[in-house]
Amino acid sequence: MHPVLRLYEDVLSDSGALTLAAAPRMIFVAHGSVTIEDRTFGDNEAWYGESAVTVTPGKTGVTCWRWEIGERSADMSPGASSQEKLAALLDPPEGDLLWRGDSVAFPPGGVAYLHRHQGPGIRCVAEGAIRVDTKGHSTSYGPGGAWFEAGPDPVFAQAAADRATRFIRVMILPRALVGKSSIQYANEDDKTKPKTQQYKVYVDAPLTRSW
Repeated sequence: MHPVLRLYEDVLSDSGALTLAAAPRMIFVAHGSVTIEDRTFGDNEAWYGESAVTVTPGKTGVTCWRWEIGERSADMSPGASSQEKLAALLDPPEGDLLWRGDSVAFPPGGVAYLHRHQGPGIRCVAEGAIRVDTKGHSTSYGPGGAWFEAGPDPVFAQAAADRATRFIRVMILPRALVGKSSIQYANEDDKTKPKTQQYKVYVDAPLTRSW
């Protein structure tokens, strides 16, 4: 059975709380602060784990983006709401797997030349805007826009010309790629061209199969 990767947006007031069953997941703080397993995370920070946890917002509340594998598993108190932004059936690589959560930032007008990745994943725009070309179609995404990339399908990405762009992503990769790039350029000439995107890795952790 193929697993499902889901992306949720959780909005918690200062009185809200979110109790989550055990599952592989990453929680990214889009705005505010949150406490998970006695650790506090603020804007643009992320937590990763596979155990059951309770998410407790800071005194000003929090908006989180939550990637997880499995069925819907949240128990929400008053003052908490959750919306599924995207769900995608995964066809992960064979063998031991790696959960990678990172951000990709572009300057105004930056591009990602035609490329593929070595595993599937879901992306979500944190700021700016981006156009994604793949399989003969073009789609534009603004802040909060989410999309899925299967991995083997070549993709070209064009960031907005008038402002910086950044998206957050989770990919399921071969574990041998820990600490290494997963990108593979489709055209030989593009491999040596200057690259404008910058990366920040939040999670690069072995993934325990749960399916």
